[in-house]
Amino acid sequence: MVPALVGLALLVLPVAGLVLRVEWRDFLSLVTTEESRAALGLSLRTAAASTALCVVLGVPLALALARSSARWASVVRALVLLPLVLPPVVGGIALLATFGRRGWLGQHLEAFGIEIAFTTVAVVLAQTFVSLPFLVVTLEGALRAVDPGYADVAATLGAAPSRVLSRVSLPLVAPGLIAGTVLSFARALGEFGATVTFAGSLQGVTRALPTEIYLQREVNPDAAIALSFLLVAVALVVIALVHRPGRSPW
Repeated sequence: MVPALVGLALLVLPVAGLVLRVEWRDFLSLVTTEESRAALGLSLRTAAASTALCVVLGVPLALALARSSARWASVVRALVLLPLVLPPVVGGIALLATFGRRGWLGQHLEAFGIEIAFTTVAVVLAQTFVSLPFLVVTLEGALRAVDPGYADVAATLGAAPSRVLSRVSLPLVAPGLIAGTVLSFARALGEFGATVTFAGSLQGVTRALPTEIYLQREVNPDAAIALSFLLVAVALVVIALVHRPGRSPW
């Protein structure tokens, strides 16, 4: 129990220290400044957009991985997991090397007048890059736990693949889909490294809340602490939704 308690303390004490440092009398004024509201609004909009993109792209990817036992599936799964272990700044550099003005794809897009790097779209792509694995991994695990016979029976009875997906497969894994979606949103909301590298820090355009916290750390530490607590509170809400009492952590 001693090392267990030490490990727990290592995780809990920094959060407790953050809470103790919050200037509660000025909390509302600190988190409602023009810069803070702009950063929070941008973070919520881009996180919602990236979460929607994760669902649109991640559900088919999770289905393909869960239903395949071929060797290529292991390779694809490793690629999907890669953003989880990469430092976010490396992901940002990779995105910049691909979609930047001099990137191998970005330079061709620019010829058509399409610019991605250092725009709001870049924020969404960076958030999607780091949060997509959360949805894919969570949903794939849920799909593998479901008996595929239900989908097979529906197909045998004449249901089209889209109907089997919408009426059988996805309802059976709805808790896993919801959990993956919520986790993706939370990860997108807290993304910093890839975003600031690929999108920069232009107020109202690319300066999300984590970037605003980093900048406020130098000029207004109290505001940085208050905004940090706000993100901690959001994270706690996400944990409560995904791992609520009576629900299996897996």
